[in-house]
Amino acid sequence: MRKVLPKKAVFLLFLILGLTSSCFKNNGKIEDSVARVNDNYLPKSELESLVPLGTSQEDSISMVKNYMDSWATKQLLLDAADFNLSDEKKEEIQELVNNFKNDLLTTAYLDLLVRQKVDTVVQDSDLRAYYEQNKERLLTDDVLVQLRYVNVMNGNTNLSKIKKYFMSSKKEDFSKLEDLSLQMKSYALNDTVWVNVNQIYDRLPFVTPENVSTYLSGNMFYEVQDSVSTYMVKVFKVLQKKSIAPYDYIKPTLEMMLLNNRKMELMKKLQKDILDDATKNKKYEVYK
Repeated sequence: MRKVLPKKAVFLLFLILGLTSSCFKNNGKIEDSVARVNDNYLPKSELESLVPLGTSQEDSISMVKNYMDSWATKQLLLDAADFNLSDEKKEEIQELVNNFKNDLLTTAYLDLLVRQKVDTVVQDSDLRAYYEQNKERLLTDDVLVQLRYVNVMNGNTNLSKIKKYFMSSKKEDFSKLEDLSLQMKSYALNDTVWVNVNQIYDRLPFVTPENVSTYLSGNMFYEVQDSVSTYMVKVFKVLQKKSIAPYDYIKPTLEMMLLNNRKMELMKKLQKDILDDATKNKKYEVYK
């Protein structure tokens, strides 16, 4: 939240700078301006939202003075550049400015057209086809793991029951385990999802990059108990870094890649259509 600069602070600053209102009037001050550099004036409105609420008077004056000095320095440099640079150099800079502006405008317009026309629905069959064609290049950036775990307070009266259901492969026991999830300090029961090892470091604090191979190997179960709670972990699969990424894990990325490809192709088509239409309607001609 910002406030209007205190009038007292502005007044004190004017005293410091010797910029009283009468002085401005004598020099042809433009109304509501607070500073001048040659023919350039700084309007008071630029200072009104400059100082945050709660800023001391001393800091307010300092902030305003620094802002005004910075503004004045910039204006002086611009005037000096305009006077000292050659017309050729200024024309060169203006051309760069114009080209940059044109690039911004045309890119913004093409983006608008693409957003209006692009098909954002990506079929799973398209994703799978793209995955099969490119999977040798779709490699994991880190270790991926499929596991389940629960973290239960040591004093929980259902600890042994939770362990029984956790170890069971029966569907009914898994449902019972889910029913007891509110009694768990933390848990992750969907063992079909690939998880980045960095997420596991956050969930299982005893697993570190140094001992990861001890705790994360395929088809293993272990318990780790500390003074507060007990961790039960069941690891199903581990995929090492630089392996071909599983389809389900990389699917969101594939969707983004396909959409981006569609946008690029559509952008090329739109540019060609614009050119063809202009040629057809005699808006664009090449003289021979």
